[in-house]
Amino acid sequence: MSITKSPWIIHYDGSSCNGCDIEVLACLTPMYDVERFGIINTGNPKHADVFLVTGSVNEQNIPVVKQIYEQMPQPKVVVAVGICAGTGGIFKDCYNIVGGVDKVIPVDVYVPGCAARPEAIIDGVVKGLGVLAEKQKALNSGLLEETAVTGAYIYEGEYDDYGTLKPSGAGSGFDDLTTAPDETIPPEKGEASPEEDN
Repeated sequence: MSITKSPWIIHYDGSSCNGCDIEVLACLTPMYDVERFGIINTGNPKHADVFLVTGSVNEQNIPVVKQIYEQMPQPKVVVAVGICAGTGGIFKDCYNIVGGVDKVIPVDVYVPGCAARPEAIIDGVVKGLGVLAEKQKALNSGLLEETAVTGAYIYEGEYDDYGTLKPSGAGSGFDDLTTAPDETIPPEKGEASPEEDN
């Protein structure tokens, strides 16, 4: 069964005015009923597939945002809800604001608005499920490797500071996952290269 049929979301409010948070909660009401997509809100990052962030990032919540992101298992998707999560919004010139969520962790989907409407949030999450499906496909095709110790997954390729695969081309980052890793790895210090053995 596909992970996109029943994704679990963890929601974190960076430092917003709570306008987007109220709209996120409105998505759970019977009027919008985000659960019809199988989406469930969870409080445990180890159970979450989608990281939904509202509000901008400030100096005090950088470690929290990173910790939640790092605790989520692969594959995972980050959705930045509202203009503050995207760019810092009206708070971007404040002394303690770093900017949008993408200053700290990689973001897959941006939902614009101040405050973002529930319809836009649901649309952004559904678009995020498409990204999640691509990441799941990469996992199933062997481009992701599960580690025995942590249960996390590791991409074959170049990593950024957050343990996420760096895009190798100008695309979304996952259209290039079919490229085989470079196998010309230089020998470690003290080891003889294959050419020297002959």
